[in-house]
Amino acid sequence: MEKAQYGIIRFAKYKGSEIGKIEAHNERTKERYASNPDIDTSHSKYNFHLMEPHGKYRAEAEKQIAAAGCQTRKDSVRVVEVLFTASHEFFEGKKKSEIREYFEEALRFMEKYQPKETILSAVVHVDEKTPHMHLSFVPLTEDGRLCAKEIVGNKKKLIWWQDEFWKHMVQKYPDLERGESASETGRDHIPPRVFKEMTRLNKQREQLDRLLSGINPFNAKGKADEIGKLLDCYIPAVEKMQTQLTKYRGAFTKTTAENKVLKKKNEKLSETLEEAQSHSVIKQMQDMKLQRDYEAAVRALEAIPLEVLEMYACGDHRRKEQPIDKTR
Repeated sequence: MEKAQYGIIRFAKYKGSEIGKIEAHNERTKERYASNPDIDTSHSKYNFHLMEPHGKYRAEAEKQIAAAGCQTRKDSVRVVEVLFTASHEFFEGKKKSEIREYFEEALRFMEKYQPKETILSAVVHVDEKTPHMHLSFVPLTEDGRLCAKEIVGNKKKLIWWQDEFWKHMVQKYPDLERGESASETGRDHIPPRVFKEMTRLNKQREQLDRLLSGINPFNAKGKADEIGKLLDCYIPAVEKMQTQLTKYRGAFTKTTAENKVLKKKNEKLSETLEEAQSHSVIKQMQDMKLQRDYEAAVRALEAIPLEVLEMYACGDHRRKEQPIDKTR
């Protein structure tokens, strides 16, 4: 099974002396990093900047804040750091140029919402387990106020950031899923990975259907071993698909609601070919097909004769059959 590939964005706020500490980490100005054993300093020479710092983070931040005429307190947030990365599986097998392209796209995303001149540094680290970019900026608003709270926002705004980042990156990287925060938004998107897994499950179901074709009490024993080997893969795949469809149940609820609205519209307007090919309609059809395919996978299990299931449960297989709970 393919592992999920997540696009990730994280924010952190910094006020005073701590700014120097993150600069030392980001710019790799220390010889040793005892607090982070994952850093392989022999590979630090391969780190690269997409935006070079013009000077020390704190000094540059103070210069911009003063130029904007902002008054500050001791506890004012002067620098916001954004961590851009993806799940480790996303970067596996990628060349340095491909890794660079990912972070260049992430930088383009950030420049849509934060003036380029406020960005102090954008440096990509490849000397740790998973490549990532530290982008540091001065949190100045469009009207010249120093307000990290307004830019980064609360929990709801952080979810917005994650979703907007995913919407931007998925245009170029269609296999990427939303980061973890999107689970709080109802998960109204079913990722391409799930459809790929269903395609494999459909092939297994067709193979199972062929094995069950013409089975009877006289030849069941002869087919039981072959069926059992297939079920060792098929049953866990069905159970995993059930878990994923439960996770993305919001998508099916939304599809059903959209279909009702569409049906009412179609009573008044004849649907043209262009309308039928619109993204929203195609997405609804894909989501509904996914649900139907899953139900067909469960029915294939229900079609297995009892005597074959009994032989399978008693046989020497990696796992025993577990019932599929269709009520979840």
